[in-house]
Amino acid sequence: MKPFSNNIIFFDTEFSSLDPNKGEILSIALVKLSGEELYLELEYKGEVSNWVKKHILPTLKVPKVSRKEAVKRVKKFVGNAKPYIVGYINQDDVMYWQKLYRSVGIKKNVFQLVAIDFATILFMLGMDPESYYFGDKNNFFKKIGIDHKKYKIHNALDDARLLKEVYLKFIQKSKNKSY
Repeated sequence: MKPFSNNIIFFDTEFSSLDPNKGEILSIALVKLSGEELYLELEYKGEVSNWVKKHILPTLKVPKVSRKEAVKRVKKFVGNAKPYIVGYINQDDVMYWQKLYRSVGIKKNVFQLVAIDFATILFMLGMDPESYYFGDKNNFFKKIGIDHKKYKIHNALDDARLLKEVYLKFIQKSKNKSY
C-alpha cells in the first residue's frame, strides 16, 4: 500500500445526533503525520441524543469555543497545505464538518474535496471494516501491535490518534509485505 500523498490529516468528530437535520459537532480532533494536534470542543446548547448523553458528553472536558472560533483555529492549524483528511467511517464527520463551515458563512473548505475513508481501505485490503471496533472479538489491534486500551473510545482526539497509529502500522507492514 503506497499512499497517493503524505499531505494528510487524521480527523474525527463527535456530534450531538446522527440525525443530520438536528445534529451539530460537539468536538473536533485533527492529527498531522508530524504528530501536531488540534482538539476543540464547541459551544452547543441544543438537543442531544440519549446515546450522546451517555457516551460523549461525559468525555467533554475542555473549555468550549464558538463555531466561528473553531473554524478559525482549524484554518490556522491546516494552513495553506490543503491536505486530504483521513477518517474512519467518515461520512457523518464530513457532513457535519460541512455543516459547521456553512454555519459561519464559509463555503470554501481548507481540505481537499475528497475525504479518505479508512473503513474502505480495510475493506479493499480484505479485512472486515468492523474489526476496527474495540469490542469486536476479531479486532486486529493486537495482531498489528497496537495497545488500543490506551485510547478512550468515542473521544475525538483519541480516535484520531488511534487512526494515525493504525495507518502508520499499515504503511510499515506494507513496506515489509507482512499483512
